Amino acid sequence: MRNNKQTWMVLLAILLLFVTACTNGGSSSEETSQTKETNSENPPDPFGKYDEAVTITVGQEVDPSDTSLPSGDTPLDNQYTRSVKENLNINVEHHFTASPSNYDQKVSLAIASNDLPDAMIVGPVELRQMYEAGQLADLTEVYEQYASPAIKRILESTNGLAKDSVTFDGKMMAIPSVQLQADGVHLLWIRQDWLDKLGLEPPKTVEDLEKVAKAFTEQDPDGNGKADTIGLSGPDTNNKLYANFLESTNNLYGFDGIFSAYNANPGYWVEGEDGKPVYGSTLPETKDALAKLRDMYAKGLIDQEMGVREDSGESVISGDSGMFFAPWWMPYGPITDAINTNPEANWQAYALPLDADGKYSPHMSTPSSRFVVVRKDYEHPEAAMKMLNNLLANEATFDPSKGGPGFYPLRLVFAPSDETEYSVKALREVLAGTKTAEDFKDKPEYKLLVTDAENIKKVKLEPYDKLGIQHWDPKADLGAWTRSYALMVGGSPLVDQEINGVYSQIYGQTKTMESRWVNLKKMEDEVFLKIIMGAAPLDDFDKFVKDWKKQGGDKITDEVKEVVNK
Repeated sequence: MRNNKQTWMVLLAILLLFVTACTNGGSSSEETSQTKETNSENPPDPFGKYDEAVTITVGQEVDPSDTSLPSGDTPLDNQYTRSVKENLNINVEHHFTASPSNYDQKVSLAIASNDLPDAMIVGPVELRQMYEAGQLADLTEVYEQYASPAIKRILESTNGLAKDSVTFDGKMMAIPSVQLQADGVHLLWIRQDWLDKLGLEPPKTVEDLEKVAKAFTEQDPDGNGKADTIGLSGPDTNNKLYANFLESTNNLYGFDGIFSAYNANPGYWVEGEDGKPVYGSTLPETKDALAKLRDMYAKGLIDQEMGVREDSGESVISGDSGMFFAPWWMPYGPITDAINTNPEANWQAYALPLDADGKYSPHMSTPSSRFVVVRKDYEHPEAAMKMLNNLLANEATFDPSKGGPGFYPLRLVFAPSDETEYSVKALREVLAGTKTAEDFKDKPEYKLLVTDAENIKKVKLEPYDKLGIQHWDPKADLGAWTRSYALMVGGSPLVDQEINGVYSQIYGQTKTMESRWVNLKKMEDEVFLKIIMGAAPLDDFDKFVKDWKKQGGDKITDEVKEVVNK
């Protein structure tokens, strides 16, 4: 009886332990290292601090030339890693580090050897490789449960494009960066004071643009009595003839707008007449645009030194140039210096020229080019998401003089895709008196908007709906003016003009591109530049197309078709 009683007591104890374990959700020691908040009454906290420290190993790009860390700080002990530790109780360790020039190679080696950190940042090619190799953690539930509301709103601002870039077979396999859509639209910046002096209107078509360029070149718009003005600036040695699918944003002084007016999309993968992907640089529309540029250059309407000039911005600052193509933010570039040099230089931006159907059809950038991935079977995949939440929530509090932002582990760029356009509309409401800065404090993803709203009336003179330089006061606060002028002058065309944007069908490399694309792109750049400058006949375009296909283009096109059809 005594033995039976002891047996039953043991069994009862085991049963009680089992019930207790079930009541606690079956938590193991590693599971209790984080606060479990998985029911609907107490959902997971995107900013929740782990009860017990969690360690995450990362692959990180560390620039050896960045000497901004204070004495005593290191790439693993600085204001950014301390923020992660203090706010989340996450210890960051390095699995590997690499300089910016070697980082992608280190990532490729880690993938090939299957020697992976818990998390790292990769490009689109590496993302696909890791998915196909079965190396990635499924982050679908992690994103849904742990992404902060601000990050979710930022991703949603891309109309699904950001999520699509990381979705494979219906699963979200990475967290994508998001950058401004506006940075990929290359507007036409014009000296409005020159237009007014010569009695001209902003050029709606390429033919109009040619007439304006001719007048700017021949009619002495700066009034110095010398034939020293440039109708249309061209790319310098640091920039491109047009943006491309691998570098789709922030092209300065290129001819993006003229190509778009011909419905040409060189550098982009677009849908061909048969519905299949084709490389835009090989299409007849590109040849037509090259013919027009060649003619304009021969007439002296385009900067004659564009092939050798080191900085086209210098001719903007000096007051020699009348037009150029670039993004909305050019007051952050040479325009502020141009205004300092000549306060009457009235640079205005236009979504022009239009195509034959009267539409503005620029090529558009990808919203997402870098991705945070998490190793399959890592115990705490939500840790990477929490680190991204922490970055966005506290980014404005970090002091870049005490370590550049690149020292934040797993740093992605998060900016609402519509940040420029949203800010323009908001500032118009502030100027109209229907909103104040206080009304935008619930929009933390628009990180500069509250400050913009507070500053706009310091530098904008009445009437508030007139954007000419005479209606601004740069001297009141040059920094605030630069920001406000960029938004209101550079951003307004993006709000007021219907944008019929063209997206590339892919924005990453295929396998054959890894070994062939550098040479193919070099050939393209050299042939097109020679054609425009008259150093090669226009028909060299047809030879280029044949050579491009033979030297790997056809194989690459087949690979792009496979990617697009997946």
